Amino acid sequence: MNTGNAADTDTFCPASFSATDHADSEANAVAYPNMALVKYWGKRDESLVLPVTGSLSMTLDIFPTTTRVSLEPQSSADSVWFDGRPAPRHIRDRVERFLALVRERAGRSEHARVETTNTVPTGTGLASSASGFAALAAAATHAYGLRSTPRDLSRLARRGSGSACRSIFGGFVIWHAGAGFGADGDDTSYAEPLPAGPDAALVIAIVDTAPKTPSSRTAMRQSMTTSPLYLPWACASRADLLEMCVAVADSDVARVGRIAEGNALGMHAVLLSARPAIRYLSPLSLRVLDRVEQLRSAGVPAYATIDAGPNVAVWCARSDEQRVVAALHEIEELLSVRVAHPGPGVTVTSSGRS
Repeated sequence: MNTGNAADTDTFCPASFSATDHADSEANAVAYPNMALVKYWGKRDESLVLPVTGSLSMTLDIFPTTTRVSLEPQSSADSVWFDGRPAPRHIRDRVERFLALVRERAGRSEHARVETTNTVPTGTGLASSASGFAALAAAATHAYGLRSTPRDLSRLARRGSGSACRSIFGGFVIWHAGAGFGADGDDTSYAEPLPAGPDAALVIAIVDTAPKTPSSRTAMRQSMTTSPLYLPWACASRADLLEMCVAVADSDVARVGRIAEGNALGMHAVLLSARPAIRYLSPLSLRVLDRVEQLRSAGVPAYATIDAGPNVAVWCARSDEQRVVAALHEIEELLSVRVAHPGPGVTVTSSGRS
């Protein structure tokens, strides 16, 4: 990771994301999605996006999101473009609210043009909102000259999408739930990188790329308020997080996998027990889970984790990834199989001082 001083370079990443004394008329940021090994599922504060429990993830080295924020002082409104087209209303509204927050904190009034290019399918449980809002937070912060530390940037990204706070950093990342509500909760809920982690891979089985229904936000709210399993899962997840921190520090691939699989399946049990039930897993998803069990029976320590969607990520040691890839390729109905390793944190380039 780059450790140079952000004030002295045109490209920087969070380790060097220091307070800025200027704004740039344009800033470009690249961020990567993350896969939670201990899941974030449930908010104790909707407006500040404060989680019920902490979580832990691995930032991926595939599926980057690139976002450009260009200040347009003469414009009377923000414009939001997504993959070369005007963004859908629901995306535009979220981006505009986020830009308003950045302007408020920076003491600025200029509107902006936002252009985002995604390489991860949106709304499929592959964390496109994490990479999207991490990139937007970094680019907008730099464009508007908002003084920020890495922790500040993480807290800001959280306001756009909870899991985005983890994509600010590379490698293995913990998101602290924080304590309390309001300003106290906001100050204490942030992500930070863990100092080490296992030499591992996530082999991702792409089951479906269609947007899921319902959205994560809707499903989270519904399952929190109607599932009898939510509170037991949340209590177990707190214990999972403590154990996971130890397993990651010890680079214990099998232990990380066991915790991650149990935590993910518990979250999907919460979804299935919601009223009405929410089922993201498809028959093809279940076939992937069966194949993971077969791999373990054959002596390969492989474990599944699934975010809110049908696609399944298989955790394994890097030395075993090709065996896992080969096993998944035997399922002909899969759209594709992708391999991810620990990836970088957000990076920003800028041009044009204002």
